[in-house]
Amino acid sequence: MSECSKERKKQLTVDLLIIAITVAVVLVLVMGVWGSGLNRFAHDQTKNIVLRVAVIGICCQYGLAGLGLTIVCLIRKEKFTQFGLTTKKIVPAVLLSLACCIPDFIYCLARGKVHAWCPFWDVNTTREVLSSPLPYNVIAFLITAVCWGFFEGFNYVVIRDKISEMSPSKYRFWDWGAFICAVMCILIHGAVGVTPDALVEMVTTMILIYGMLIVRKETGNAWGCIAVFFFYWNAL
Repeated sequence: MSECSKERKKQLTVDLLIIAITVAVVLVLVMGVWGSGLNRFAHDQTKNIVLRVAVIGICCQYGLAGLGLTIVCLIRKEKFTQFGLTTKKIVPAVLLSLACCIPDFIYCLARGKVHAWCPFWDVNTTREVLSSPLPYNVIAFLITAVCWGFFEGFNYVVIRDKISEMSPSKYRFWDWGAFICAVMCILIHGAVGVTPDALVEMVTTMILIYGMLIVRKETGNAWGCIAVFFFYWNAL
């Protein structure tokens, strides 16, 4: 991979800072300003389920995992398709990315953490969404899929692509962007510790995130990363 020019590195650094600052601002708003009020609203069953899912999905999940990359893409006039949203090699990309989930699945199975499969089951509004009447359940589920599925997976892709372009590796299966994203995921989801159980969880999470992003690198296709968040993450 060719070295990145100084001008391009500055641009990529600004892009990553925009994403980081956006996440920080949203975290302050969600945890400090809106706080318990937003949480009460999410569980207030007197309010329309579509409205609640939309507000929580956009203000929280999209704000953390989609707003920053959207701002960057708008500023740079970059299309989402530039980050591997293509049909080329989509089948191997999806299958290989899902294969990266196997160690984590075995770990969760051994720990008794696996439940019946359902996409986004661990999102706290999904049970109510599925029990709601038409068309509210369909609309709310689509919002959930976009915020907790598409953007959470795509966020890792964009961050990985920009870091790896800025700091390219000469080794085929070593990738700085994928490594940093995997560490980010471990820290965000609290999979950190010194006990044997925590160490195994850290390793399986690392394999999952790093692996799916290496698949994206090798195939040039990002749909595998998104498939992980549609069909595995929060689904089992």
